[in-house]
This record gives sequence, structure tokens and C-alpha cells, in this order.
Amino acid sequence: MDLGTSPEENEHVSEQEIILPEGWRRPRGYSNGVLAPAGSRTLHVAGQIAWDAEETLVGPGDFAAQFAQALDNVVTVVRSAGGEPAHVATMTVYVIDKRQYLEALPAVGAAWTSRCGKHYPAMALVEVADLLEEGALVEISAVAYLP
Repeated sequence: MDLGTSPEENEHVSEQEIILPEGWRRPRGYSNGVLAPAGSRTLHVAGQIAWDAEETLVGPGDFAAQFAQALDNVVTVVRSAGGEPAHVATMTVYVIDKRQYLEALPAVGAAWTSRCGKHYPAMALVEVADLLEEGALVEISAVAYLP
């Protein structure tokens, strides 16, 4: 995921240590490994889709709107536990059509930057056959390490 900022900038936005094996190229938009600080607490965030607080799907048919809402939901859970987006160490993004993701990448990048800044956790993008909620285009799960 290329979100338009230098990966080197990611190394200074959280207390987590970014792991880059020797000889590997720096990734853009994610980290290969993230080491949580000693003594932190682990928060596992369940897969979040584009539901609002009333469990109404936001942005039917609009990948970028659904990504933004799902990411908002992840950030809300992290903040509710006392953390910030920079505490997210790993994230998995499930999509039903990777082409929709690629086409929406500029808007996805803008949504990411406005919510998480220059913090890029270890990430995976997985294309799946379908999601449980009818009309959901994206689901995001995460693990955060809180002080």
C-alpha cells in the first residue's frame, strides 16, 4: 500500500520498533515487522466493517467510504482501550475485490493519513470470496500494543 510518505518517517511515530531485515528494501505503506515495547498490553480488535454506531452499513457500493468507516471503527476501539493509532502493530485488511481496493488507493491513502498519520503497522491485504454482512466490501482487524 503506497500512502505517499517515506517509510523512514514511520520509525519515529510510535514507541514500537520497526523491524527491517538487513539487505531488504524498505516497504512503502506498511512495515515488515513491528516489535512492541516491553510491558505493553495487547489489544486484539475484531474485524470491523463499515457499520456506524447503529450498525447501519455506511457507503453502500463505495469502497473508499467503507474503508474509511471500517478504519474509523478500528481506531475507535483502540482509543476506547486507552490507545492511539500509533499503538497498532499489525492490521489485516480483507477485501472482496482487490481491484476495488487498487482503484480506491488514493482515497484509501487519504483516509489512512487523516486517521493514522505516518504510522504504518505490519499489514496484510487478503482477497476473500465474501464477508458476513451483505454489501460489505472491506473488513479490517488489528492488534495494538498499549502502554
